[in-house]
Parts: sequence; C-alpha cells; structure tokens
Amino acid sequence: MKAVQFSRFGGPEVLEVVELPDPHPGPGEVRIAVRAAGVNASDWKKRQGLMDQDRPQTLGYEAAGIVDELGEGVTDVAVGDRVFGFCTDGAAQAELAVLPFYAPIPSSLDFPGAAALPAAIETAMRALDQLGVERDSTLLISGASGNIGSAAVQFAVARGARVIGTASPANHDYLRSLGAEPVSYGEGLVGRVRTLAPDGVDLALDIAGSDVLPELIELTGGPEHVVTIADFAGAEKYGVRFSRGDSGRALHVLGEIGELIESGRFSVPSVQTFPLAEVAEAHRAGEEGRVHGKLVLVANGS
Repeated sequence: MKAVQFSRFGGPEVLEVVELPDPHPGPGEVRIAVRAAGVNASDWKKRQGLMDQDRPQTLGYEAAGIVDELGEGVTDVAVGDRVFGFCTDGAAQAELAVLPFYAPIPSSLDFPGAAALPAAIETAMRALDQLGVERDSTLLISGASGNIGSAAVQFAVARGARVIGTASPANHDYLRSLGAEPVSYGEGLVGRVRTLAPDGVDLALDIAGSDVLPELIELTGGPEHVVTIADFAGAEKYGVRFSRGDSGRALHVLGEIGELIESGRFSVPSVQTFPLAEVAEAHRAGEEGRVHGKLVLVANGS
C-alpha cells in the first residue's frame, strides 16, 4: 500500500509517499480502505523532530473509509460498511489503515467530514467529562471558535449548560450560531465575563493557552474548576488539571456523535482537502495558517 512517511526531520520536503506492507487487523479491530485521513499540527511537529524521535515514521491518527477486513471477534460492522475512528499506530495517512476504535459514519457525512472529527471530538468530550459539565452549569471556554473549541461548545450546549466562549470579534456570530455567548479574549477578560455572569462561572476550559489560567481560576473560584488542554507549564504552576489522552480517553463520543449530527445539534467543521500525494503541500498550508477549518488528505479515489 502507499503511505505517508518521513525518514529524516525537516520541512515538508522530507515527506514521501512510499510503498509499505499492507496492515492487518488484530482481534476487535477493522481494516479500512482509507478514503480520508485527518491532518493535525502534531504531524508537522513530529516531522520537525519536536515529538517522537523514531525514524522512519508514518503519520495520521484519524481516518474514515470502507471496511475491507475484519479482525477476530468483530460483529458490529461488516465488510463494505462506512466507518471512521482512530488509527492508534499513527499510520492513517495511507491507502489502508487499522482502526481499533471506530463507529459508523453518520449518513449525512461524507468521508472527509467524518475524518475531520475523531481527534477534535474526543479531546473536547474528554475535557468536559473531566470537568463534570452538566445541565445548568455555566462553562467558560477560552478559545471557543476552533475545531476543538466549537466541538466543546456544542457538546456542552447539548448537555444543557450555559456556555460563554472567547474568540476574536470576527468569530462572535459563529459562536452565537453554536449556542454560546461570545466575549473577546485578551486584557480585561474577567470584567467582560462578569458583565455576562456577575457571580463568575462554574467551570472553565482552556483550549487556547495564552497564559489565561489565572483569570480562569479567578472566575471559577479555584484551580479545581479549570481544565486545560493547551498549557502544561501553567497547569503545573497553578494546580490546574492538564487533560491528555493517556489520562482516560472519551472514546464513547465516536458512537454518540452521529445522533447529535443527525438531530442538528452538532455542526461539522469546514474541511479543506488535499490528495494523499500532495501531503507536503498540505503541511505547508497548515503551518502557514492558510487552512480554515480542518485539513484532510483524501485517498483511494475520493
């Protein structure tokens, strides 16, 4: 099969599409003919040598496609079914991928739209689960307009929470369309939030980083009411929980997102696609900030 790989660290030019052995699913896993695979900032960080040091490396943790091989014990899907999910060995940007965690693609979604979901929705749901967001909670989300932030807004609204979200003024109407009350980020944030919630908020989620944890702690009344996915150093400094995948993943969201999409309570982010063979250009576009929404590679003729 063809797959994205790099054998040395560097710029997008080190990426190659190479021939690798076909993978096969283990017990409880499925193999898919990949139609689309998500690209994330972690991909170019890996390529630059800022994360894993192993070489050569493949890339990609989220994919959507058509089941073409079943592992032992798999009975919930069949060959030919459309599914999306996580490729935990980091080799989703390929013609074939093995998914240990998967779910049917909602009928209204195409393959690129489905491939845009796994990482963002799992991260958002995990953080809300860790915070204990529930009906009638007031939640402040710092960095609410990106892929993870918009997912968190919609999940929290679906739970019956009141959501206040920070974003640039250009994204305020977008947040309103998702059910959040927007405020601008930056200096004076505490005052702007208190204008909407005079007694502060119950919980806060930091998605953007930007050294905002002291303000979130002030607004919630304590670090135990705050979770960050973006500021590891700040979390250690202020006693805030840092949410990471190895602390318990919210994989249940893969099976739950379909009903939210089909009922109109979740809007999928916009997607920009590149052919698998143009992965280097996809990295350039992502690193230069030329992509609005989610970056996705398409394969197998999609």
